[in-house]
Amino acid sequence: MEPSSLLWVGSPCGLHGPYIFYKAFRFHLEGKARILSLGDFFLVRCKAGDPICIAELQLVWEERTTKQLLSSSKLYFLPEDTPQGRNVTHGEDEVIAVSEKVIVKLEDLVKWMVADVSSWNKGLQAIPLKPTVLKELGKNGQREALHKYRESTLNSGLNFKDVLKEKAELGEDVEEKKVLVLSYPQYCRYRSVIARLRERPTSFLTDHVVLALGGIASLTNNTQILYCRDTFEHPTLVENESVCDEFGK
Repeated sequence: MEPSSLLWVGSPCGLHGPYIFYKAFRFHLEGKARILSLGDFFLVRCKAGDPICIAELQLVWEERTTKQLLSSSKLYFLPEDTPQGRNVTHGEDEVIAVSEKVIVKLEDLVKWMVADVSSWNKGLQAIPLKPTVLKELGKNGQREALHKYRESTLNSGLNFKDVLKEKAELGEDVEEKKVLVLSYPQYCRYRSVIARLRERPTSFLTDHVVLALGGIASLTNNTQILYCRDTFEHPTLVENESVCDEFGK
């Protein structure tokens, strides 16, 4: 695969005509090696001067005849960054999705990515599992169960064992801020369960509670949780020279 800084991670997960689909890819951003897999959320800026938004990686594939490396992502904008603007009906942690998926070359997607996410302060700060609970989850295999549950909900049940192995070998910056967009019902359930957990002892945070949280239990306190319940038509995204609409038809 080209360019050399981009590498597929894990085995192919599907074939359709000239397309080979994958689960993840490895790249470098500002000299640091990173891995993005299906279902991951990350911050992007579609072009200079545009507001920062959230992207959700939904498909990555290679076109075998032209060797094009492509991605399909869903974009989420803060209400104030949409044509209609923010109004009283929008929640504090709400984002609005672009109605159409955005298809761009992998190399352009990497160029869109925001390397320094420290200034992002939108969303509900996730409550992480206690260190003692994390240790216990590792001992009894529940941490692996959490990953598997997340895979089944975000990635259609694909086997991500090979991807998780490479991510673990690469190492994860626990201080780096992350974002996660939920559906409105998921967000409401998360807020409800967190409220109940505040009155429970630490030992209550076991596997069944992780599942009750929708498989989104945070391993650190640097995850910002937002929700989406509406879409909008982006007025200028189709004019972006990086967008490859021809591959979405």
